[in-house]
Formats: sequence, structure tokens, C-alpha cells
Amino acid sequence: MAHNQESLAQTSVTKFKDQDFNSLRDRCLSRGRLFKDETFPAMDSSIGQKLLQGKNLTSLEWKRPQVMVPPHFILEGASRFDIQQGTAGDCWFLAALGSLTQNPQCLQKILMDQSFSHQYAGIFRFRFWQCGQWVEGVGGARLPVMGNVCLFVGPRKDNQEFWPCLLEKAYAKLLGSYSHLHYGYLPDALVDLTGGVVTSVNLHSLPSELVMAVKIAAKTGSLMTCATPKGPMDGAQTMENGLVCQHAYTVTAAEQIQYKRGWEEIIRLWNPWGNTEWRGRWRDGSREWQETQDQRKNQLYEDKEDGEFCSEKKNKRLEQKEDLGRAEELRYLVCPSRNEQFQQFGERLPPEFFSPFRNAAQGLDHETKRNFTKSLHLSPGTYVVVPSARREEAEFFLRIFLKVPDSSRNLNSNFNLRALKVGAQQGVDVIPMFLLCLQQGLDIDATQLQSLLNQEFLTGPPGDTFSLDECRSIVALMDLKVNGRLDHEEFARLWMRLVHCQHVFQSIQHSGVLLSSDLQKAIENTGIFISSELLGLMMLRYSDNTGRVSFPSLVCFLIRLEAMAKTFRNLSMDGKGLYLTEMENWRKENEEVLPPYLQAQVHL
Repeated sequence: MAHNQESLAQTSVTKFKDQDFNSLRDRCLSRGRLFKDETFPAMDSSIGQKLLQGKNLTSLEWKRPQVMVPPHFILEGASRFDIQQGTAGDCWFLAALGSLTQNPQCLQKILMDQSFSHQYAGIFRFRFWQCGQWVEGVGGARLPVMGNVCLFVGPRKDNQEFWPCLLEKAYAKLLGSYSHLHYGYLPDALVDLTGGVVTSVNLHSLPSELVMAVKIAAKTGSLMTCATPKGPMDGAQTMENGLVCQHAYTVTAAEQIQYKRGWEEIIRLWNPWGNTEWRGRWRDGSREWQETQDQRKNQLYEDKEDGEFCSEKKNKRLEQKEDLGRAEELRYLVCPSRNEQFQQFGERLPPEFFSPFRNAAQGLDHETKRNFTKSLHLSPGTYVVVPSARREEAEFFLRIFLKVPDSSRNLNSNFNLRALKVGAQQGVDVIPMFLLCLQQGLDIDATQLQSLLNQEFLTGPPGDTFSLDECRSIVALMDLKVNGRLDHEEFARLWMRLVHCQHVFQSIQHSGVLLSSDLQKAIENTGIFISSELLGLMMLRYSDNTGRVSFPSLVCFLIRLEAMAKTFRNLSMDGKGLYLTEMENWRKENEEVLPPYLQAQVHL
């Protein structure tokens, strides 16, 4: 995954109900018996009366998979099409599970390597995220069936894979019974399956770039689901357009597809029922799919009753009629890179502690959901987060994720400037490129440098080019002879810095732009450390009014910062204070502090 999620092997795992999988399996193998789970027995109590009402309990049995069919745990990889919802209303869990199948690495962490053949003892194990830690629960292989058909999630007839059935049973055990799976919240399932952070987008305030947002989220490894609102009556009713009220779907793709003389935006969804699909434009077998000549057609579309379908994304400004039955909310989950540090705080804060301070985040309502996520944009400072429950005491698990690393925490007001690290390749011959720029004489001026840099290092939008003033500034900083021009030795030193700046820029920016908030990371990559106050000034100086930092601005910033570091070091070498030196000494000192490989370039 793109977020370097922490390996489970390095994370402590708690045994649910103190049941150790290896011990229980080995005991069963040594005795020649299949496992029976006394903590989640094959009885009506494990199902719950809510799901048994109106059913003929005399036909209810608990059977092992091999009694019904030749079973497989996973056959040729796990897929969302292995899942088929049963009588429990757990689409919220199965839609989240369907999204997880699109990330095999994350799915494998909760399924692990298991089978019905190697060391099979009728026991399986799965892992779920609970309150800041992974919990491993074990379960027996016996499943509730009626008429030899699984009462809840069952295997598809064409593959007989039982991993979804056994995982559903383990999750029911974790929650208390199958009845606790009957209706739930998508965020709870997404968090329990991954340990990530859930963000919701209300589609009533539909973002204009929804398809692009979905594509970006998918590219970064996010898992996405969506839900439809409640219908005129309770329960899941199929609307005229084919969507089901009060139902959860997995978002599997979003694209702009070429159709006739224009482009149309479509979103692909998967229904955990395994059937009941969209009946509008771009449905399976529709005229739109037959007429489009888009080359991605075969990647997005297959005319098959498998619960997956494509739906058009209409412009809300043109759609004035009641939109009942459309997806109401998009949820996506991000598993960020984690360096988790957990602490328990026992200090009590009296009411008078809060009186001098203002509330930094207004309008936070009490939520009835188990997992609640709130995104905030806060100014640098110290904050107290106070979770609370309305009219009752409760315990909370609080996690704080920062979009920008909180590296400023380790900074102080003292300067700690070091020479810029240069990461250019060794042995690059820049002399031919330098000679191409020469017009007269053996050196180049700012105008010639501008032409060369815009040709070799142009990046981003057309407006992000090196200006003449920026090139004059670069020449002034790199010109040791103080003649307003660069000879081939000075140009070689500059070129190595430019290549390094390009590497820094490309390694940090992921969406085509470098934000001012990324300057700290750019500085760290160069080996220079500055105070938070100076960093704030640099953000204002080198970013535009939208917070973007262009590549030319980054070059000027890093080269100027290196010059500041050298100046500071030269003017305070004896520790007695800052003072000015003669120009000849400055030039000599400036060369002496260069790294050896740069000195070799200077003394060609």
C-alpha cells in the first residue's frame, strides 16, 4: 500500500477471549478431533432471536463445509465476487470487505495463510482492529445452514470458497452474535478491518470533481464504499433505477469515458447481494456500452449478473427532480503511515483550566457512532482535545493524524545550519551543455542561464519558468569572481545543486505541485535545519497566493539557504561573535567549506 502501513508482525496482537490458535489447533491434531468453539457454540444464542424470528428452527443445522461440498478457503486469490450476502443485514460489513479485496496486501493481514488441507483441525483465525490494537479471534468451521444452504454469507457455486463465510462468523463472535451484524455503520467495519481513518463525503453537497476525487483516493490506496438513504418504508427496497434503499455498496472504479462527441463520468459499484444492479444509463448491456469506442471499455465493463455495475454521475445543477435511491454518502478509508505512540493520561483538568482559552473547533456535535472522524485545520500551537459523551461517562481511544509531519516540535530558536547535501550522479559532464549557451567569451550571464534552465528543468504549468530576476539572483549567489557571470567551474557547481533540487522536488510532490507546507521536508532532505520562525517567513517569501511553491522558487530558496549557512559559519568560526571579513578571505573560506567532490569540480 502507498502508505507504508505498519507490519502486523511488528505489532502486538491480543488474543480474543485468551484463545491461542496454535495451542488449540495442535491439541486438536494430537487428539485427532475437530475443534468445537465453546465460547461461540453452535446454538441459537450465537445467532440471536432477531434473525431467527419467523424461521423453521427444526431445519436449522450447524455443518462443516466439507459435509456440504468440497471446500476451499481461497481459490486463485480472494475477490469481492466470492462474497454473497445472506439473510443478515450486514451489507455495511460486506461492502467494506469487498473494498478490502482490492488491496490484497491488507486483506492477507487479516486472513493469513489457511486452508482445509494443511494441518486442518476445524479451526480458523482472523484479525480485527479494536481500540488501537489488533485482536486475533479464532472460530470453528461449523456454519448455520437451512436445507444445506448457508443462512448467512455463503460460497458461490462456481468456486466453493469459504473465507467470506468464516470471516463473517469470526466478526459475529467479536461483536457477540450474528444479530449484531444486522444493520451497522460502514465506518465501523472499515476501521475494524484495517485500523485506518475514515472520511465521509456527503453527496447532497456533491463536489464538482467527484470522479477525480475518487480516482485520486484509489491511487493512494484508499478503500471506498457508499450508502443509499432510507426509503419510504423500513428495510431494503429496490427502487425503479435498480439501487436499493438503505444499502451499502463498494466503490470499485471511477472514470471519464469517451462517448459520441464528448466525455461522460461514470462510477462503478458492487452490490454485496451479488445481483440487483443499476437500470439507468451505462447499465449492463446498455446502448451506451455498445456505442462507446473508448479503449478502456473492456477494463470497466462486463455484461454479467455479479452485482457490479456502472452508473452515470449526473450534474446536480441539471437534476432537479427527487433523487431518492441515489447514493447518499461516499466513505473512503486511508491507512496512513504510522509511527504510533500511545499514552495514558490520568491528569484531571478542573473547569477553571479551560476558562482562559477559546474553543479552537466550533460546531462539534455528539455522535452515536462508535468511530468518529473530524478533520481540522489549526494554526501551530498547543491544544487540548476533550472527548465526551452526553450525560454519561465513557472511555475513549483518541488518535491524531497529521497531514504534515510534526517535525517542528523538535525545532528551537537556535540556528543549526549545515552545508547542502548534493545528490547528483558522479561524473556527469556538463561542459558540452555549458558551451552551447556561450555567445561570446568563456562564461554565461543571467539571460543565457535563464534560457538553459527553462529548457532543461522546466516543470509544472507553463507559468512555472525561471524568471530573469531569479536567474540574476542565482548568478549572484554562485558567482565567486563577482563579475555577474558564471564560468564553467561555477556552472558545474550550480548544475549539481539543480539536479539535487529537482530530485527533492520530485520526491516530495505527488500531485504535480509542491505546497508551502512541504518546505520543511525539502529542507530536511538537504540536511539543513532552521527554526520554525524562519520557516514561516520562507513559506511567505517563496510561495504564491495559493500556497504553491514552484521549482524555480525552490531552487532559489535552497541555494540562498546554503549561502546563509556558509555565511553564518564563516562569520562565527572563532566563537567570539559575528563580524565582516575581506572579500578575498570570504572567497577562500567559501571554497574551503565545500564538500570534497565539489572542490574537485571547482579546481578542474
